[in-house]
Amino acid sequence: MAIIGKDVNEAVFLLRHGEVVALPTETVYGLAGNAMIPETVIKIFEIKQRPFFDPLIIHVPDKEALKKYTTEIPVRLQPLMHAFMPGPLTLLLPKSEKIPDIVTSGSPFVAVRIPSHPLMMELLHKLDFPLAAPSANPFGYISPTSAEHVDLQLGNKISYILDGGPCQIGVESTIAGMEGDDIVIYRKGGIPVEDIERIAGKVIAKSASTSNPQAPGMMESHYAPRTPLSVIAAGDQITEHTNPVHVGVLCFQNYHAEFPTTNQRILSTSGNMGEAAKNLFAMMRELDALPLQHIYAELLPEYGLGRAINDRLRRASGQ
Repeated sequence: MAIIGKDVNEAVFLLRHGEVVALPTETVYGLAGNAMIPETVIKIFEIKQRPFFDPLIIHVPDKEALKKYTTEIPVRLQPLMHAFMPGPLTLLLPKSEKIPDIVTSGSPFVAVRIPSHPLMMELLHKLDFPLAAPSANPFGYISPTSAEHVDLQLGNKISYILDGGPCQIGVESTIAGMEGDDIVIYRKGGIPVEDIERIAGKVIAKSASTSNPQAPGMMESHYAPRTPLSVIAAGDQITEHTNPVHVGVLCFQNYHAEFPTTNQRILSTSGNMGEAAKNLFAMMRELDALPLQHIYAELLPEYGLGRAINDRLRRASGQ
């Protein structure tokens, strides 16, 4: 298994030598490598078993670095950049020729993020290159929100995991870009759509894609446990399974009385969307580790971070 440690300089050394390491961000853990070396980027795709047509996000330390790897920041996106960077916002921007095509899967646009996690920021400021860093999990599986999650899944394929503790947000970044005069949300994430609209006005939210996604994280089936998962509306009864011992439930606020509580996880007893997002992937993993035949997941109210959580649940179910 990989070494789990807090030595930023060890991670920097490995990254400078073309290695791939796992790193913490405020959203989820990333599988990172030098975005300027195509061979290193290929390692990321191979370790994750990610299709090469699914582009990657690059991570940079500040807005000045962001400008080095893009040719334009559209005027309408600039207020979002100033309001939410550093943070869980990714912008899809026209790419500089410096960025290898393999990072963007041949697209003329690159997804760029400035993370806010202190260890990741410290590391990025020690590097003179951007990091390509998708989530540190096998492609299509639940994203990792702790160093231990990464080690369980990919520890035999990488040498080092920088441990930054549990992720504070727990779902991936929101991805925004421009199509014509419209701001488009390509992936719902850690910044609610309502917060984006308060800054930039009305936006268009895109749907997932089965192939040739325009931005990272747009695949239709994703974030899935190995146990079959279905989504249900809050308050719905679950009648399909007669043996409750073999059924798990991911609840928003309250247990389902007809199933053992040991087979259930509550995202937030107080109904707090931020707490629910932070717990989402970890609790999906806990249920997936139980000897269950099926998992049912309650959809949250369709506002704020509930929209991003519901997006992950629907794609985990393939519904």
